[in-house]
Amino acid sequence: MNKKDQSEKINAYKDKFKDYKLTPQRKRILGIFLENEDAHLSAEEVFKLIQDKKEDIGLATVYRTLDLLDELGVLHKLNFGDGRSRFELNKSEKSHHHHHLICVKCHKIIEVKDDLLQKLEATIEDEHSFEILDHRVKFYGYCPECND
Repeated sequence: MNKKDQSEKINAYKDKFKDYKLTPQRKRILGIFLENEDAHLSAEEVFKLIQDKKEDIGLATVYRTLDLLDELGVLHKLNFGDGRSRFELNKSEKSHHHHHLICVKCHKIIEVKDDLLQKLEATIEDEHSFEILDHRVKFYGYCPECND
């Protein structure tokens, strides 16, 4: 993605930063997620990608920024049971639109794009007068490469 396209995409998130400044460091970290839209990155992975680009952003700044971006709804914070939080770009106002397959051997994360629980959610909401805001579904098993 060229710098102009990335800048335009970052500007699309400006309204999420109502009470916060969109600093160069925050822009750069958001840019990492725009460059890796389907990734589930940990703070350490984001930090490494920043270092690979010879940019000077500290690990503590990365952690704080990731937490802020999650709080603002720009990113989703995920826990896949591997001892570290991972983040993905929030591409939708509705946060429960896909599920994850997690390989217990190589720790690969595969997204299932369809929300397979829409019908179940509608039934639960109707029967219990309960408004569902979010759900997280993770399936643990072996990816094709580890299933040999």
